[in-house]
Amino acid sequence: MTLRLAKIALIFGIAIYYTIVVLNNLADYDSNLEVVRHVLLMDTTFPGNRGMWRALRNPRWQVAFYLAIVVWEVLTGFLCWWGGFRLARAVRSSAASFRQAATMAVAALASGLLMWLLAFLAVGGEWFLMWQSTTWNGQAAAFRMFTVLGIVLLIVVHPEPHEQL
Repeated sequence: MTLRLAKIALIFGIAIYYTIVVLNNLADYDSNLEVVRHVLLMDTTFPGNRGMWRALRNPRWQVAFYLAIVVWEVLTGFLCWWGGFRLARAVRSSAASFRQAATMAVAALASGLLMWLLAFLAVGGEWFLMWQSTTWNGQAAAFRMFTVLGIVLLIVVHPEPHEQL
């Protein structure tokens, strides 16, 4: 039961995190858009780097990127809440039922992992060379969240002691 309760608490913890992130992104829209804008402009990367042709200067693309991130966060948060409630409802059910209830939580965590991996580490970090910026570099935060989500995913998919061979 302790492992089940830990899984539920961790999923709800991630749901709370995403809820706060979305609220912050909406409440302080301009500040958060500014981060995305500078990453896409590549205006604080190393001078003379040969990747500047990748920069997106069109404000519409910058807003589209930002809104895509916010929508992805909303989706991930919603899936976390849904997954957490499914797990909570199944807390006293059979191992198979609890494992089945965890599928939404796994989908939520996979969505979050993909967001941090693709949007921040791959696209922002490597394509737009965010790693070159000392001002607008979100890679450490992205790696931190990728790690947290990955650890929670491992715990959620970890079988219960009596299920192990």
